[in-house]
Amino acid sequence: MAIIVCGGSNLTSSPSRLIRAQHMIPCSSTVRRSALVITPARCISNLRRSFSSTFSVPLMRYKTGSRILPSASGLASGILRPLPISSVMLYRQLVPSAVGISGAARTVAVDMNRNIDNVVRCGAPSGRALPKLWNLRNLRPHMSRKYCTSLSMLAVVFSLHATGFPADPPKSERRVVIVVWDGMRPDFVSEQNTPALWKLARGGVIFRNHHAVYPSATMVNGTALVTGIYPGKNGIIANHVYRPEIDPHHAVDVELPPTVKKGDEVSRGKYISVPTIAELVQRARGRTVIAAAKSVGLLLDRQPDVGTAKNCVTLFAGNAGLRARSGAPDSIPAEIVPSITATLGPFPSGHLQQDAWTTKALTDCFWKDGVPALSVLWLGEPDLTQHESAPGSPASIAAIKSSDENLAAVLSALDQRDARGRTDVFVVSDHGFSTIERSVDLRKILNDAGFIAKTEFNDQPKPGEIMLAGNGGSVLFYVTGHDETVTRRLVEFLQQSDFAGVIFTKEPMEGTFALGQATIQNPHGPDVEMAFRWNDSKNKFGVPGMIDADWQRKAGEGTHVTLSRFDMHNILIAAGPDFRHGEVDDLPTGNTDLAPTILRVLGITAPQKMDGRILSEAVVNGEPATAGLKPETKTIEATKDFPAGRWRQSLRISRVGSTIYLDEGNGTFTPK
Repeated sequence: MAIIVCGGSNLTSSPSRLIRAQHMIPCSSTVRRSALVITPARCISNLRRSFSSTFSVPLMRYKTGSRILPSASGLASGILRPLPISSVMLYRQLVPSAVGISGAARTVAVDMNRNIDNVVRCGAPSGRALPKLWNLRNLRPHMSRKYCTSLSMLAVVFSLHATGFPADPPKSERRVVIVVWDGMRPDFVSEQNTPALWKLARGGVIFRNHHAVYPSATMVNGTALVTGIYPGKNGIIANHVYRPEIDPHHAVDVELPPTVKKGDEVSRGKYISVPTIAELVQRARGRTVIAAAKSVGLLLDRQPDVGTAKNCVTLFAGNAGLRARSGAPDSIPAEIVPSITATLGPFPSGHLQQDAWTTKALTDCFWKDGVPALSVLWLGEPDLTQHESAPGSPASIAAIKSSDENLAAVLSALDQRDARGRTDVFVVSDHGFSTIERSVDLRKILNDAGFIAKTEFNDQPKPGEIMLAGNGGSVLFYVTGHDETVTRRLVEFLQQSDFAGVIFTKEPMEGTFALGQATIQNPHGPDVEMAFRWNDSKNKFGVPGMIDADWQRKAGEGTHVTLSRFDMHNILIAAGPDFRHGEVDDLPTGNTDLAPTILRVLGITAPQKMDGRILSEAVVNGEPATAGLKPETKTIEATKDFPAGRWRQSLRISRVGSTIYLDEGNGTFTPK
């Protein structure tokens, strides 16, 4: 640690001579700790000019006493408690080595060294701010009156830890870009299909054992991705749910603006019960941009500018893309859309064109004045095309290549802005994909079996009537009045069917798993949830993963939301200054892990513990994979015997620490 102290007259004349007095460590070195500066208000402008000319990374805007120091090329800053006669600044992360002590300042420096514990406690972990253990008022009694007058005092405290790598920007300079390829399976990543992603992966970390959360649906995983919290706790448990307080007659699409608005009204702003990373970045004064070619964008940040950051934007395809026909997406704030359409033209109707338009909105419009702290680009492909055809179809491969081209455009835009060196890029998919082997009309099947099953209530529902909320590869069953007899009969019927895969129940029942075992227990949850059965046979394009699914799509098309390994495993690649280079991570990881990892990269503390974990084994200077990160995998089973046969279902669960990942689950009824 080195300390500089000098009188105000020295600062007023030429502080840079003092700051630049000595070069003991190469300027490219990375400084891991901090600097403390105490100076009178009248010296602020001189200090700023000197530090601006010395340092090469931007200085954040901050208060010193009653003065505001404008942004300049200097250091990231925080605020310490000001002395009555002084202003106090804490410079984190990057401090030049040009430090010297000369003349009369040396005497004061010796005094300060003797009493340094009154100012700063050493030993803060690398990359973190020094703990708030200083008492600046105790500093003056230990310093010579000659050098500590009521007029001025400057103390610069540097704690240095140099490495041989190029200098890292401070946390305030770090940028994160998330690019979501909706529905992308890991087995389609190749140098031929995805050259840009392939190259990015070779320079970063490939997470080879990555997981979606269940249900493996877009809205569920989008919310888990930006909250780091399991579905049952964050509130978004399926794409389509029955919430009678929002709509007593129909299942609702959870991401549509009217649903979100009503949900926030009835929950006092807790429709999503925890803040998203966009909200947390905004509260930390960082700018955020959400650009989504699908309606999921509203769930990622439905209330920009919750903090002190301004010019935050959420752009999304409104009403599940229905407004695309009118040539305009939705946005928060709404007034930004006309300027974007004036630049890019109307929002197109084709899936691939929508992705390209949204990408250009991000890079050409929202990044025009610089890359924000957090950017999220949500591409609708290859999901939309795979739904219409199937995984592996020529159209689906073309959609994958289109997503890769959009990724290449994002990376090129970062290069053009000279931002790659301080930007961590995450490419992730929300879920995998499967091909429908059989479409199951559950409403007809249940009604034929004597149940009263509906997909809408035309009048007040009667006790025992069942609302079906189809989600493709899973169905949610809401029994009016939570009638136990009807619920039990329903479960036993499903267990003896030829299409049920895994059954979860709100109340304990033989041969089922609890909703909580899939992290979907919620006060608004269904009485029963069923994932359809699946197998690993191949479709006509030679792609494995066949499933039964609900009545909304026909056999031969694509969908997801089962507990198939092909639905539950998705992609994650991370590359940038905070991630290891050219590595493969085989530990279980999941979409809930992105939020805590991103907050760690940005130096932001989450307000509560997240369910996901920081991917420390992949982070530079993080924990190695062998240090306490030992995965555990187990398979749980549930059975029930019937006169005609036996029902058995299983669920394989991996765990790293306290974070769990659902690998796959299936079930079958075996006749006697």
